[in-house]
Amino acid sequence: MTNAAKTYTTERLSVSNIADLAVLNMAVYGRELPLGFFQKKYDTVYTGTSHVGFIAYNLKHLPIAFYGLVPTLLWYKGGTILAAQSVDTMTHPDYRGLGLFVKLAEQTYRICGAEGIRLIFGFPNQNSFPGLANKLGWQFPEVMLRFKVPVKTRFPLERIANKFTVVKPIYQHYQKWILKDHLVPQHGIANSVLDDGYNGVYRDARYLKYKTFTGTSVIRIGQALLWVKLQNGLHIGDIENIGDDFEDTMQKLISLTRKLGIGEIHFQVSPQNKLYSLFSKHYPAHPSYAIGFKDLGAGISIENIKFTFADIDIF
Repeated sequence: MTNAAKTYTTERLSVSNIADLAVLNMAVYGRELPLGFFQKKYDTVYTGTSHVGFIAYNLKHLPIAFYGLVPTLLWYKGGTILAAQSVDTMTHPDYRGLGLFVKLAEQTYRICGAEGIRLIFGFPNQNSFPGLANKLGWQFPEVMLRFKVPVKTRFPLERIANKFTVVKPIYQHYQKWILKDHLVPQHGIANSVLDDGYNGVYRDARYLKYKTFTGTSVIRIGQALLWVKLQNGLHIGDIENIGDDFEDTMQKLISLTRKLGIGEIHFQVSPQNKLYSLFSKHYPAHPSYAIGFKDLGAGISIENIKFTFADIDIF
């Protein structure tokens, strides 16, 4: 790598440069995201701060790396604290091996104090885990557990629609028709881990309105409300008011998923809470994302902070 390639500048993420994330995302992952995706993702003004992250640029002012946080309120022992989720880590293929991920993360952490962010949490993949664990001082007390419920369907409509894009609009219309009697006109649901007596993401009305950009829905199955996302399977983000009807609720959900032509139901959750206990009695649990924390002065116990899949930025 030339000396010129090693020379770069950094800028804090802002309204004026956030469009560069789409350019970098295309270079790194080779795919386009919906128009305005990053603009909506990093617009967290409801928390009191937004656009927390740094972009690295080469000498031609082309984006070559990015590290970003999404500020989020956590409910902790009867009150809220400002935390942030570590979300996007991207480095252009031509600029890997320069330590840009760690350098941008450290630069981002340095501004957190002024923004009032006292704790960072995240669910890193295998690429970013080593840097967080070995170079950035993160702690990883436990892992998310994943449940996959197979659904036998004669017609794999979702898979067909994903393979043949011309069919996708028709399938999306079909989805709405199948779900119309189950859809609930609300943005999301309350956090089940808080009802279990744990600490976790504070999903007030402002948070739920912010999350609308991710394309999720709330459906009613019996008395239960399920926050779901239909994308390469039916993903459950969280469940409210499950009561004692878990088995009946799941059988009805499996039947609905079969009508949608979807072959799998997925759910991920921290261990020990009620939904984990219910799922683990009926389905095998598999380790998924590591749950990590970096304390920036919160000085709190992290062992009783729990999550469901709805709390991860990809939901």
